[in-house]
Amino acid sequence: MKSKKNLVFLGMMGSGKSSIGSLVSKKLNIDFIDIDQEIEKKIGMTISEIFENKGEKYFRKIEELITLKMLKKNKIVISLGGGTFLNNKVKKEILNNHISFWLSWETKTLVDRIKDSKKRPIALKASKNELEDLIKNRSIVYSKAMCKIECDNQTKNDIVKKVIKFYETYKP
Repeated sequence: MKSKKNLVFLGMMGSGKSSIGSLVSKKLNIDFIDIDQEIEKKIGMTISEIFENKGEKYFRKIEELITLKMLKKNKIVISLGGGTFLNNKVKKEILNNHISFWLSWETKTLVDRIKDSKKRPIALKASKNELEDLIKNRSIVYSKAMCKIECDNQTKNDIVKKVIKFYETYKP
């Protein structure tokens, strides 16, 4: 790996950050960290349980602490939670020091993928219109990522190849 920078995947819940990140890490032979899994391990609850028992504010604080800690590591692939990049401290750190990839999908595709998910507390309580608004609003923030990958009509392998090509041609 040429760079010490981390590869960071961001995007809506259900966009494939964890599965694509994991595949990229295997291809590049470097470690992979899923922030949501790290939070669940540290707290000993699922994300849904944390939201239910401790609230979103508590979750966001833990998410910030764990994400900033993981970003201090070198040469790893990181999958953020859907809302992590909305945090200004996290966003600034990623934009200044890492290579970021937005896994972008059509709104309809994302709504279909997340609308009934029990694992996604924000999506579970949202109507279709609320989900569409959430996607639209978050997309504005996600668009600040270094590289946008259009994922509709792409296989996982196609997406991984695009990420690795961008990474290998990246010049700091």
